[in-house]
Formats: sequence, structure tokens, C-alpha cells
Amino acid sequence: MAISNSDVMLAGLTREQLLGLHATMLLIRRFEEKAGEEYTLGKIGGFLHLYVGQEAVATGAITPLRPDDYVISSYREHGHAIVKGADPNAVMAELFGRATGVSKGKGGSMHIFDDKHHFHGGYAIVGAQMPIACGYGLAQRFAGQGNITMTFFGDGAVDEGAFHEAMNLAELWSLPVVFICENNLYSMGNALAKAWSVSSLEPRAAAYGMAYERVDGMDVLAVRETAQRAIDRARRESKPTLIEAMTYRFRGHSMADPAAYRPKDEVERWRSTRDPIMLFEQQLRDLGIDQATLSAADDRATQAAEAAAAFADNSPFPDLSALTEDVMIDPTGAIAWRRPRK
Repeated sequence: MAISNSDVMLAGLTREQLLGLHATMLLIRRFEEKAGEEYTLGKIGGFLHLYVGQEAVATGAITPLRPDDYVISSYREHGHAIVKGADPNAVMAELFGRATGVSKGKGGSMHIFDDKHHFHGGYAIVGAQMPIACGYGLAQRFAGQGNITMTFFGDGAVDEGAFHEAMNLAELWSLPVVFICENNLYSMGNALAKAWSVSSLEPRAAAYGMAYERVDGMDVLAVRETAQRAIDRARRESKPTLIEAMTYRFRGHSMADPAAYRPKDEVERWRSTRDPIMLFEQQLRDLGIDQATLSAADDRATQAAEAAAAFADNSPFPDLSALTEDVMIDPTGAIAWRRPRK
């Protein structure tokens, strides 16, 4: 159905679309908070890297994509998977290590994978996803179906050789890949000023002749507009873009990180003045959307997070026989794929 000018409220989006962005950010926030709670109760093992504070980046960047576009991320990927279409119940079940998880309980927090929605990880090795994104982009360029790949990574990954190799290949081969650095100012526990000799990623993009944009990663509409330009470039011209989204994580690097390296007043300042959900809600109120509507969306997000945790907790663990299913084996010197038994 065509959208008339009278339907558009802000940034070319309708009221329904704006509320959809708001609901998505809230779902990520409440999901992550619930995951953190379940981790402290011992329901989730291993590492857990929360996305609290960075919701505007995933929401703004992924929502303009087509269903057949690919997204590949790092280990802080729960939000990306949910925005791409993964069932929150199945994502939470994966965190719990249950058979109903998106990776059948074998991947855990850092290895979310949902082939149905073209979300292909979740990679625990820093920077590993970027060369893989180039592989997807090369295949997409040859297939000529107009779909693209978007890959997310943190500021700590840009010092990896894989980042430079991927950037060079993407530009050299004209690959339809959108690189998004979620610059939250701290590479694990190391402040950016102690790691970079430059103040932005622009010189690194320039080194490979790649298009570059920097955006306020706490502004979901700004992220969306910036991502849309990069998506259009990738789809129409088969050219890559590097986007540097300036954001901030409100929690530690992982649940095991007390984040003592950050001043408490700094964290509180970001929480109180730069929370992406708070900022967007103010924009929506300025448009005349009442607080009751916004609060109802928050209630639904909280209920969805609670339901996801209950689903995960009531799901079975994988059977021991599943250990040898869905893995590559080489018992005779010839690689073979072992499929699940029926």
C-alpha cells in the first residue's frame, strides 16, 4: 500500500514504523536485562556480552535491509539476531544451552545462528566475521540477485589484520558489503585514546578508497538514514561502505567484567543524557505520541523477555547423541558431513 505524505511523521517514516523501531529497541533492552538476570542465577553459562545501550545501532541499521540480505556479527550479537527476525524464545534458549535454541543449544551466547533469517553468527574470534562477510559479498555479486551483506564489529576489532584484509578485498573486488563498527569507546577494558593514534576510522577507510560515514549511534533515525545510504550503494553499485557508529555500552564488556576502568560519573552521564531509547521516546512525544502508548510497548517487551526466559527454562537440554550431529568429521581422510539421525 502506498504511503501518502500525510502518513509520514518523521524521517520519511509513518507512525507505525516509528513505533516499530521503538518496540524493537525496547525488546532488545528487556531481553538483555533478563539475560543478565538469568546469568546471575546460574541459568546461563560461559560468557555473556550484553548489548544494553547500543540498541539504536542494530535497530537502525538492520531494519532497512531486505529479508534476503545477510547479517554477520561478533559475540555481542543477540540484538542483531532479534532485529533480523530470530525468535527471542529461541535466542534465549540458546543462551540457556537448550535443544530449542537457534543453534540447538550447542553455540551459546557467542554463536547465535539463524539460517532462516540469514543471520549467520555470532563469532567469538575477534574480527573473524569480516573476511566471511566478504565471502558472502563475493557470492552475492556473482549471483546478481541484488542482496547484500552487513557485518558488525567493535572498535577493538579494527586493529586486527582481518579488518584490513577484508576492507582491502571489499573495495578491490567491489563487494556489496556494509561494514559497521560499533565504537563504544572501550576495546574490552582499554580506552580508545590508548589504542588509536587517530580520532576516527576515516583515515583507515581512506587508505582503501572506501566510502566512510560517522554517525551518532545513540540516534536510531540517524543510524537508519546512514545505513540506508550504504545499503543503496551496496545494492545499486556493488560498493562497500564503512560506517562508524559512535555508541556506548552501559554494562561491562561481559558479565564477568566489573568495568572498574570507567569512571562511574561517565557511565551515569551516558545513561541519564544519551540513552538511545530515552532520546527516541522524547522525539516521539514531540510528535504527539502519548506516554501511555510508549509505556504499553515497554510492558509488552518486558513480557516477551519474561516469556523467552520461561520458554528456555522449560526446554530440554540436547541429548548426548547430538554431540556428533551437525559437525564435520574426517574418519577416513575424506571430509564428510554428518547429518542428524531421523
